[in-house]
Amino acid sequence: MLGVGYWMFLAVPSMDRIRIYQLLPRLFGNVNETRRCNGTLGENGVGKFADINDTALSSLRAMGFTHLWLTGVLRHATGTDYSAAGLPADDPDLLKGLAGSPFAVTDLFDVCPDYAIDPTQRLAEFQALLRRIHANGLHVILDFIANHVARSYYSRVRSNLNFGTLDDRGKFFDPRNNFYYLRPDSPGGGPPLRLPTFADGRPISATCRVLGGCDGRFDSERDYGRVTGNNAATWAPSISDWYETAKLNYGYDFTSGAQEYPTAEHPEKPVPDTWMKMDAVLAYWQEMGVDGFRCDMAHMVPPEFWQWLVARARARQPEVFFAGEAYNNDPMKVGRGNVLHDLLAAGFDAVYDDPTYKILKGIYDGPKWANDLDGLSGDATLFTSSLRYAENHDEVRLAGASEWGGIGMQVGRPVSAILFGLSRGPVLLYSGQEVGEPAQGAEGFGADDARTSIFDYWSMPELVKWVNHHRYDGGRLSAEQTELRAFYARLLRLINEPAFRDGGFFGLNPANIQNARYGRLPEESASGHWLYAFLRYDATTGQRFLVLVNLHRQETFRNIDLWLPMEALQFLQLPVGSAWELRDQLALEIVSFVTANIRDEKGSILQISECRPLSACYFAWHRPAISQSPP
Repeated sequence: MLGVGYWMFLAVPSMDRIRIYQLLPRLFGNVNETRRCNGTLGENGVGKFADINDTALSSLRAMGFTHLWLTGVLRHATGTDYSAAGLPADDPDLLKGLAGSPFAVTDLFDVCPDYAIDPTQRLAEFQALLRRIHANGLHVILDFIANHVARSYYSRVRSNLNFGTLDDRGKFFDPRNNFYYLRPDSPGGGPPLRLPTFADGRPISATCRVLGGCDGRFDSERDYGRVTGNNAATWAPSISDWYETAKLNYGYDFTSGAQEYPTAEHPEKPVPDTWMKMDAVLAYWQEMGVDGFRCDMAHMVPPEFWQWLVARARARQPEVFFAGEAYNNDPMKVGRGNVLHDLLAAGFDAVYDDPTYKILKGIYDGPKWANDLDGLSGDATLFTSSLRYAENHDEVRLAGASEWGGIGMQVGRPVSAILFGLSRGPVLLYSGQEVGEPAQGAEGFGADDARTSIFDYWSMPELVKWVNHHRYDGGRLSAEQTELRAFYARLLRLINEPAFRDGGFFGLNPANIQNARYGRLPEESASGHWLYAFLRYDATTGQRFLVLVNLHRQETFRNIDLWLPMEALQFLQLPVGSAWELRDQLALEIVSFVTANIRDEKGSILQISECRPLSACYFAWHRPAISQSPP
């Protein structure tokens, strides 16, 4: 190893780097601009599978995406009545939002009727969407929610595979059960199950206040009760619990750590029934043509299950993609080690990169510095397999007025340029991010929290300007939004270059902490608060990049001397005495000319005239310089 945060790989060129566009059909194609808080489907509209047309798909492919993550497709609990299609509305005590939580799934083999022009033909319409996506050269990722299901779960498509039909409800834990069952003496005062939606004769939950008809009870659980999806083993879950869901049992007793399933130490133990049923779920969607799965809260399920499941899925489809939402600091994780490594060892292609996201956000929330990113750059496994994102449905919008320093959509430039350029793993862009969607105001159950609601019928006020009545031409975008989208397109294309797709990484901030000419503000005693720089190099092609990012909202740093120690020159395989020109390929409107002179055996200084606020430059080593000044 040469220096801090150095990773060098000799590899044959890979396939395209995975670049994911996350969209909720409910929101993506909805051009209804009524946006009534707690509005019904009839009032606020809803996106359809048919709205994701060839024009939309070809535009996303041209922008640089390889995969579409269709979030919220599985049929889930909802307040909308589809009795004509055999799907009546759910008990309002189990609802979060009129549209319902996409992660309270009522049938793992079915799709949401909201998205079909004819709800009775919803699966056929979804299959038509799959064919369109594939015809446009894109791959499809669906949610796979293994940890829990809606309390009202009942599969009409595969009723023979319903959960809990043979369970012994007298046992809290039994490896043959699909659920965990509350004991009479479990916390909360005994049966019946009391949901936190109704108390003292009045509705508590926002959805119950709108729909009415709540009583704090779920008829199916008056004589017994099940543990919530977030492990709350109580007859009276709180409003902050996942009370609308029931946790699935994989043969792991989360209260004692008992493992009643096949492990390396005990391979003879029987495979639990839940494992078999969930494998049938994946096989169903794979046969339909789904290419990959984003696995919700994967760290809450035993890694041995994932290893078994991924192997079976790959036997059916070798290239199937698995990405895991996982947080190593979550006390609900299964296992004592680093759960991210456990999941990758189990066969996942990628796991969430929550730590890097939090450091970048902490630079604006305080007290983090850009230098803090270097503490995360020493893990070669995560360098290759982290899924990087600046937004997703769980996180706040970059353009949210109360978030990211209140800067607005332009903060996405430096933040995404760092996240997407740091590693070789997949990247994710959330629908609306590319046009500065701010998620301003309350939508219903989705409060005014700078997140676009996944629970309510809504449309995105900025994205609809790009959708433009399903022309998908950006006809109503501002010039600033049009350029922001073009910036993301350039970024997505650049990170598929060999240096980023296959190459190594060398962080430059550690060598510049004591460098007073590296973006240091007058009140600071060290450098590296707002500037972040690193190198990417691919030995096979010889392609070299310097990434330089200014995270400050208003400060232009001028006459920067960026020190490249000899270890960096060795990483780049640049000989002493050579000279090169570096030209920016990303922020085309912010042109900086950089001349690199390899001075001596100690290293080199790159002289950069200026780095403007919220800018990100991807400097490519161009060719041997003829002169020392710009042409």
